[in-house]
Amino acid sequence: MAGTPSWPGAVPAEWWERLAARFIEALVFGVFYYILFIILWGIFRTVGMSEGFDGRLPGACAWFLAGLGYVVYDWRAHCRRRRTFGKAIMKIRLAPDDLPRSALLKRALVYPGPVVLMGIPVVNLLAGILLFGVGLLILIDKPLERGPHDRLAGTRAVKDLR
Repeated sequence: MAGTPSWPGAVPAEWWERLAARFIEALVFGVFYYILFIILWGIFRTVGMSEGFDGRLPGACAWFLAGLGYVVYDWRAHCRRRRTFGKAIMKIRLAPDDLPRSALLKRALVYPGPVVLMGIPVVNLLAGILLFGVGLLILIDKPLERGPHDRLAGTRAVKDLR
């Protein structure tokens, strides 16, 4: 294919390895979200703001903060080691190694960026559809199996053979 970046010597990560890595991270993210939710619910209840958004304000704020934390974590982890802890457990990483931080930030804003919006009614449905679509596009993009976030940043998930 013309214009397709090459990764010489890189063995592509399987779709299920990528899914398992994100699932591992989602479990930790979920715990972080619930801790934030409990803290924010207590704070908002104390100051009399727990009824905002029909009682959904603590959840919306927790989703926003936890989602923002996940985006920042994803970006920083890929900038430092080209992998998150989920990718490290699954022994995969991003290639190539010489990407600018701005490309990795764009990647993190496309996925997992929409998680920030999950606490907002109706918008959360659109964010969920976008996240599902990113995963689906990875499966149908043969042979490279890259999602929109990978294409935007010029990355590919590969097996970490180091």
